Order: sequence, then structure tokens, then C-alpha cells
Amino acid sequence: MGFKTLKEILDFAIEKEDEAAAFYTKCAAMESMSGIKEMLLEFAGQEQKHGKMLKTLVSGGVVEGVKEYKLKWITDIKRSNYIVDLTYKPGMPYNELLMLAAKREEKALGLYNELLANAQDDAAKKLFKVLCQEEAKHKLFLETTYDDYMAEMGD
Repeated sequence: MGFKTLKEILDFAIEKEDEAAAFYTKCAAMESMSGIKEMLLEFAGQEQKHGKMLKTLVSGGVVEGVKEYKLKWITDIKRSNYIVDLTYKPGMPYNELLMLAAKREEKALGLYNELLANAQDDAAKKLFKVLCQEEAKHKLFLETTYDDYMAEMGD
């Protein structure tokens, strides 16, 4: 990625989280179904939370809860790894929306794994581990929700 400082890395990650939050907020505004709108707004809130954690680290503050955060292995069922990128369209089918979001989480997880591998600072390493786990949990939730939905549909 060519970053020279931890601040450059963090600024990039913040930009990606802000971009993700804005994307989900924009999509929610275009949806007519309240359940889908609510799900998208929840995704936006989670991305905003991640951005806030990164901004706290940039400002030299202690990121609340990171020190006590219990890391655990999150299974990767890899559904999104085998699909192409999707483009959001208002009213798109629920299963496609789930895969679009899972693919975004997959990319975020990849970013944080790469940032973790290149981090020198212990606080940054711990935060990137936490963010890896958070993105992995989101990805797993979306993929299992997709599987459950498709099973209900008879697929």
C-alpha cells in the first residue's frame, strides 16, 4: 500500500470506514422495505463505530474496550469469496444485498489483516486485531443469513 507512517495507515482506514458508513446510509435512504432499511442503517452504525475507534487511536487516546476485548477465532465460511462484486440497485433482491454487504466485509477484513501484518505499534496491532474480528463477525453473520434465506427459498 505504500504507507510511510502509522498515521497514514490509520487515515486510510478511517477513510474506508467513513466511505462504508456513507454507502450503507445512502442505500438505506433508497430502500422502501423497513427491515432492509433498518439492517443497512445498523451496518452504517457499525462502520461509524469502527471509524471512531480509529480516530481515537490517531488522536493518541485510549480506544475504549480494546484492551479488554476478548479475541476469538471466527469461522470463515467463504461464501462471499466466490462471488463477483455487486453494484447496489434500489430494491435489489435481499439475497443479493446480503452478498453485496458480505463482499464489502470481506474486503474490509482483508484490509485490516494487511494493516495488522504491517503494524509496528502494539496499540495499533491490538486495534487491527479487534477490527479484523469485528469484520469477520459481520461477514459470518451476512453469509449465514444468506444461507438461511436461500434454504427458506428452497435453494
